[in-house]
Parts: sequence; C-alpha cells; structure tokens
Amino acid sequence: MSSRPIAGKDGNKYIPFEARTGESSVVFFTRDLSEEGLKKIYDKVSSVLTGKIAVKLHTGEAEGPNIIPRPWVKELIEKRLPEATIIETNTYYEGSRYTTEEHRKTLAINGWTFCPVDITDAEGVVTLPVKGGKWFEEMHVGKSMLEYDSLLVLTHFKGHTMGGFGGSNKNIGIGCADGRVGKKEIHTYPDGDMWSIAEEELMERISESTKATIDFFAPHVCYINTMRNMSVDCDCAGPEAAPVVTPDVGILASLDILAVDNACIDLIYNLPGGGGKAMVKRVESRHGLRQLSYMKELGMGNDRYTLIDLDNGDAVITAAEAVKDVDPEWKPDRYNTFWGRNHH
Repeated sequence: MSSRPIAGKDGNKYIPFEARTGESSVVFFTRDLSEEGLKKIYDKVSSVLTGKIAVKLHTGEAEGPNIIPRPWVKELIEKRLPEATIIETNTYYEGSRYTTEEHRKTLAINGWTFCPVDITDAEGVVTLPVKGGKWFEEMHVGKSMLEYDSLLVLTHFKGHTMGGFGGSNKNIGIGCADGRVGKKEIHTYPDGDMWSIAEEELMERISESTKATIDFFAPHVCYINTMRNMSVDCDCAGPEAAPVVTPDVGILASLDILAVDNACIDLIYNLPGGGGKAMVKRVESRHGLRQLSYMKELGMGNDRYTLIDLDNGDAVITAAEAVKDVDPEWKPDRYNTFWGRNHH
C-alpha cells in the first residue's frame, strides 16, 4: 500500500440503538447461565455448522478464574458436538501459553482435557486474504485452522486491557491470528514497542483480522457470547485480572458477529443502577467502540438487531428490557470462580 492509512475516530462515543440505521439481524438471549442455557441458545444458531467443526474459545491463562466454565463446554460438546475440536493459538506475550509445550500444560491445568484441543499455529502459519481492508491485504493465522469446515465462536464477553472489550470480534481477530506473526502485525509498529498500536487503529486491525477468518468459514460460522464474570480485564490476565464488579447478564447468540457484540455492549450500557459503569469506562477509555463501527464499515454485519427472549416465549425485547431485573447491588458469588461451581 502506497501511503499509510488513517484510523477512524469516535471509538469512545457510544451510538444508541435508535440512532443506528440499516438492516437488522436476529440475536437470541437467555438469562440462563448454565449448561442448559448454553445448549438452548446453541440450538438456535447451530444449523449452519457442518462437516469438521472447530470451536474457538479463550482457554485462559493457568487458573484464570473468569473463563467459561469447563463443565458447560464439556456438556455442550458431549451432547451437541461430539466430533468437534477446540482451537487456540499461542500467545504473543510470554506467559503460560507462549510456547506449544507451555500451552499444553496450561490446557491440562485448566481442565480442557475432555476433547481434542488444536493449537493451530503449532506447526506453522498460513495467510488468509483480507477483503476490503485498509491495514492488511492478508492476515497470518494458525496453519491447521484451514483444515476445518465450520466455526463455532464461543466467547466469554468481558473487558480488555487494550481492546476495551473482548467479544466475538476479539476472540477471532486476536485469537485466530498466530502467536508470532499475526498478533505482531495487529499490535506492533515495525519500530515500536510490543504494544505500540492502540485505540482506533488497534480496533480496526483486530476487525480486519477477524474478517479474514470469517470470510474463510462463511456461511458456516456462528457466535455465542456469555456475559458472566465480566472483569474489565481479559482472560489473558489470569488470576491477576481485576475483580469482577459488573453483574452477570446472560448468554447471547447470532449468525451476525456485529449484531451479537453490539447487543452485548447495549446490555452493558443499559444495566440498571450504574451496574455497567466499570465496563463502560474501560470500553470508552480504550476507544473500543471502534470495533463496532469499523465492522459495520467493512460489511461484516448489522448494528441493528431483533433481540429474541428465549426465556419468555421468544418475545421481542429491547436491551433495557433484557436487563431491567438485574440487581444493581449484585455481588459475585464466592463460588463463581475457577470451576464454575454453584453458578446456574
């Protein structure tokens, strides 16, 4: 590319639902944070999954307390996806998932032992085209990811130290880029320090990386976001993540990545009694809302959606109605930790 692109603006400005324009997608919602809730919402979007299925989730640093509970994922895979494989990549930073050997040890510590886990960049990288991007023409991803026919993006929605929030977009954009080349392309200027790219430009690079992967799998890709144990820090922080102060909300799913991530953000902004203020501060301070506006510019989905309440006869509800009964005085259950005990 001849001249350096210019990043967009206003990643710190929330656009209310009523101010958005364009088509709508369907997003399903349940407050049932349990194995049963996860299976119920999976059934609403799973018809697009065929052939060899990959499940992309954040398996977490060693003993991280906030990741999706293993019993939920185990139940989902055993009952719905017995031939599926969890996919991951090694990390860019040095930690308990930096090398394949370390990563394998961490997977065992965290209990991801009930189905195959493919560290897709263990045997090298490949490139996927980025159609319509301004930062990238291609993105480096784990080589073995291309062996799968379908992708279930199973995301723990939470805050993120640099991205503001981590939804399906971050789960794929960072999580499918390989640990040495792709993640470096997203995070680091050639002459800068490791984390030199931030704010709007970072959000745009993440989104372009995501687009490469979902264009590869389309239309055999669907998205589930679990809004539980939402620290303002990513699961990359492991046990060092900031304490959870944002109330648990529920599980959302869609065939539209923008719609499902935008719906989660809307639920955060609509939490009663200021329950979402910590997450809102994290998102806006990092200009993380640029993830949403740029996904729309790239044609990756719709920021308008019809929210279907699976707990109440598939009623159509607003984000405010979805969270109106969330307790503003909510405190995390002390058992709402590593193994997800007693959290239903």
